Amino acid sequence: MSRTTLLLPRWLIPIEPRTVLVDHALVIEGDRIAAILPATEARGRWPQADVVNLPEHALLPGLINLHAHSAMTLLRGYADDLALMTWLNEHIWPAEGKHVSDEFVFDGTQLAIAEMIRGGTTCANDMYFHHGAVARAALTTGFRMMVGCSILEFPTPYAPNADAYLQKALACIDEFRGESLVGFTLAPHAPYTVSDATFSRVITLADELGIGIHCHIHETQDEIADSLKQHGVRPLERLANLGLLSGQLIAAHMVHMTDAEIALVARRGAHIAHNPASNLKLASGFARVADQLAAGINVGIGTDGAASNNKLDMFAELRLAALLAKGQSSNPEALPAWQALEMATINGAKALGWDERIGSLKAGKQADVIAVDLSALGTQPCFDPVSHLVYAADRSQVSHVWINGEQQLDSGAFTRIKQPQLVADARRWQNRIAASSTQSE
Repeated sequence: MSRTTLLLPRWLIPIEPRTVLVDHALVIEGDRIAAILPATEARGRWPQADVVNLPEHALLPGLINLHAHSAMTLLRGYADDLALMTWLNEHIWPAEGKHVSDEFVFDGTQLAIAEMIRGGTTCANDMYFHHGAVARAALTTGFRMMVGCSILEFPTPYAPNADAYLQKALACIDEFRGESLVGFTLAPHAPYTVSDATFSRVITLADELGIGIHCHIHETQDEIADSLKQHGVRPLERLANLGLLSGQLIAAHMVHMTDAEIALVARRGAHIAHNPASNLKLASGFARVADQLAAGINVGIGTDGAASNNKLDMFAELRLAALLAKGQSSNPEALPAWQALEMATINGAKALGWDERIGSLKAGKQADVIAVDLSALGTQPCFDPVSHLVYAADRSQVSHVWINGEQQLDSGAFTRIKQPQLVADARRWQNRIAASSTQSE
């Protein structure tokens, strides 16, 4: 018989619908939300249930990080304050070539998962190498992960060419088929690293497998200028002609878009993963998020990797996304708090095709739930908990986390993850990478 737990917050924010419930309970049975109902009624119906009192807390769905390179936590702070292509070509790709392995990816992904859980993120849409290591890290920690299988034309220690990347992706998808916490996308890296032929094959395979596609697109002006020189068209037009723009696609960044391109993406039903902090740190530009949303595009929020952010903090991204949208559009009414919170929850779930399972608090959905303690000085007084979650709270105020019904964080303490071991592993990798960098100088 499934264990029953009653969560009794001060405020319950289901996301669907847009409402704040007071004196209500959320009931978890097994891995599911069994009910949301008045607290008094819940106590009467489940008198033997475990009770978690959350007297100054907001309860809401776990946040969904729609674009991440989780294992790159081990390169956090390795190369800062550089333009994207300099950062990639002269620092990140050489370091990855020396160090990225199954062990590196497993350790780095576990570190990222711990950081995300501690900050209220219960699901991430990843993109990296050694896909099996990403999946194993998620299953080991009990985290929900969409594993993006990176595909490039050029060789890395992981694979020699696009065909080999695809074969490894297909083998990994088959290996983890049926795991409830893990899903897969095909992840062609970007228009400037993937050929037309490979994009066409990715589209065919994704259709056959019924899975999504995850790709960096229109991240910088240089990407667009280079595409015009090489292909005679902007990247988005090239990809549209190939058939990539559809409801299967999660397009990361999409910073530089014309009115026509925004309308095209809206018509085709593609999703966008907005990465405000990474876009700023790499000086990629200011995405037209208010215009994208107004056109009807489903836009979620991501952190990108810890090497270009440098933290996996969805609360920081929430606030930054809302503020940047107002500044970029010169409209203080752009991206209000409710809409920003939807971007980080149900919009992310829709992009992943998981909105029937996660992204809002509803009976029957899987119990990915977080509690945020709003009793801190910085969130007093509290006229509107939704406003505070977006504009005032920070990740340190996340007190409790459940993923798939399993409690992962209890009053700020991990229940499953062994933090000291993760810290020790990270420092071991730091020493290894630092020694290698010194030797190559």
